[in-house]
Amino acid sequence: MYLKTLQLANFKSYSEAEFEFNSNVNGIVGANGSGKTNLLDSIHYLSIGKSCFSAKDVTSVKLTADFFAIHGSFEDEDSGNITTVSCIYKNGAKSIRANKKEYSRFSDHVGLFPVVMVSPYDSDIINDGNEIRRRFFDKMISQFDKQYLQNLINYKKLLQQRNAILKQYSDGGQLDSSLLQVVDFQMAEIGTSLFYVRKKFIQDILLNFAKHYYNLSHGLENVDIIYQSGLDDISFEEGLLKSLYNDKKCGFTTFGVHKDDYDFTIEGNPAKQFASQGQQKSFSLALRLAQFDYAVEHNKKKPILLLDDIFDKLDRTRISALLNMVGQEHFGQVFISDTDDTRVKSILNAHNISHTIHHIEKEK
Repeated sequence: MYLKTLQLANFKSYSEAEFEFNSNVNGIVGANGSGKTNLLDSIHYLSIGKSCFSAKDVTSVKLTADFFAIHGSFEDEDSGNITTVSCIYKNGAKSIRANKKEYSRFSDHVGLFPVVMVSPYDSDIINDGNEIRRRFFDKMISQFDKQYLQNLINYKKLLQQRNAILKQYSDGGQLDSSLLQVVDFQMAEIGTSLFYVRKKFIQDILLNFAKHYYNLSHGLENVDIIYQSGLDDISFEEGLLKSLYNDKKCGFTTFGVHKDDYDFTIEGNPAKQFASQGQQKSFSLALRLAQFDYAVEHNKKKPILLLDDIFDKLDRTRISALLNMVGQEHFGQVFISDTDDTRVKSILNAHNISHTIHHIEKEK
């Protein structure tokens, strides 16, 4: 499955634009600020219904406009079947349609057209807080496991409900013990399921992650991802019970999978403190490539691979290693953005990668 055509209206920097892509490598070339990243993000949006960079749809509406629309057609190379997809945001509401039929739930669209985006901001998962890392892996897993996505949505609703009960009590109100008991039971059931899926996901990607890191860095460092959860030592029910006293004082839930974290290590040391900038880039890129492998192995689909601004952010050794992989049949449709027309052509030609160049100009 590959993206054949794309039409944009009032999406970020684009008033109107139309594109036609090939099924292999598409170079997206233009000056800084011309809209290259916005174009890649529109593909991400169309594929899973969300921006790669912002949780709020309204931030993707072009200034002075009151809506955005993204339309695209995906072609199945084996059957030749075309699926048209539309994502429209207007008046504070978003709709996603496939072949003109609107989804009743956005989650039904996730995973049908998988996408992996490599962004300069990926290193944030190493240097920022645990919420960023949880969101990073939750988005990964949700593309491949619809039940996980639904459980994640339900867990967040229950967490909000439990926090509201605790907040009411901490503000001097009565504790609704019977309602709290019901919420605790439901949270424990769903939260335990999320815990085991996360744990298995890390186990499943570790081998490919380590392989990609080695190939990218040409190094001998041992890298690891260690999933950390309170459920490693205690059941969810016991954890909620033991933390109830503090929860009532604080007015929010202090135990649960919403507190989980992922430790990234190189040679047993925390990557955040001890990894060089180059090692961090290799680490985050290897994670994205492991995500790609996971999709191929479990969904039997090759995701669209979006490589944003990699030539400026990676050194020649890592670029060479990455493009050697991209040129293999293992990968399907690839988009690579760059500011330099000559550079992207010469690098792709040097690796004998068939490609098409699309030039992007900033709207006046």
